[in-house]
Amino acid sequence: MKIFITGATGFIGTQVANLLAKTEHRMVCMVRKYNEASERLRSLGAELVTGDITDKASVLQGMKGCDWVINIAAVYSYWQPDNRIFKEVNVNGTTNVMDCALEAKVSKIVHVSTVVIYGKPADNPYTEESEPGPVRFSRYSLTKYEGDQVVWDLYKNKGLPVVVVYPSAVLGAGDPKASGKYISDIAHGRMPATVFKKTTLTWVHVKDVAEAIVRAAEKPGNIGEKYLIGNYRLTMPEFNKMISEVSGTRLPLLSMPDSLAMVSAYMLTGLSNLFKFPPPMGMSVDQMRIMKEGFSADGSKAERELGLTYTPVRVAIEEEIAEDKA
Repeated sequence: MKIFITGATGFIGTQVANLLAKTEHRMVCMVRKYNEASERLRSLGAELVTGDITDKASVLQGMKGCDWVINIAAVYSYWQPDNRIFKEVNVNGTTNVMDCALEAKVSKIVHVSTVVIYGKPADNPYTEESEPGPVRFSRYSLTKYEGDQVVWDLYKNKGLPVVVVYPSAVLGAGDPKASGKYISDIAHGRMPATVFKKTTLTWVHVKDVAEAIVRAAEKPGNIGEKYLIGNYRLTMPEFNKMISEVSGTRLPLLSMPDSLAMVSAYMLTGLSNLFKFPPPMGMSVDQMRIMKEGFSADGSKAERELGLTYTPVRVAIEEEIAEDKA
């Protein structure tokens, strides 16, 4: 199949491209500019087209002649100097990709969402069939949720041939985002205190996410299916202990009360919004709310239906720390 891919230069997209390069599928990867990351895609045999999911014309032009679409592009962040970018990419950009997929008459789309669109459901852990909770705890999760609503509306009303994959918190070497920075700060002794002792989060190796995306694309007869990806649920103390054991770095002696952590986040985020710099140690209100509320997802459907075998969380942490300290 000829597959149009957005977000192929990102953390997850890079792994998807690595997998597809080993198959007979042909990749058409949309990139915003030509750089080292895009040239690496070319070295894997991908055809490159320039564009952006916020530019509908460029999406449609790049998608022409493709059989499938894998939509990974998103703004995954818990703070931005201009919050309008979340809706511009995660909602409007997603809408553009799906509209173009209908116009181009592709036979299948794999849209990559996130487990945090579920908020905090009544079910614990929650599954694909669980009713989402009433609140999303960050602009990222809210706009991804709104993008999902667009996707499922087009599926129900216009026959969009879509499958949606919902990764948990993604780990692995080369992680430039919140989880990777958190692990690096603990491993290098830069974390002054631990937080949120009662929180549980669900983790997954980036290679497992990529495997799930490719398998979801290749599996016949699964249009309209949802797959939560990730099945290792750890409390923050368990996760911190694992990082400490792997890195050989002692955990901070101090533990910050939840209320103080949130007050600090509001203060630091206020300063960041004023002076346009990211909050220190990732302590934005959005990131701290996600960490405080947590998410407990059951990704066993992907094991049963996609044949996915989850990599232990410790392996992902070992890989991240080995690369970070290299």
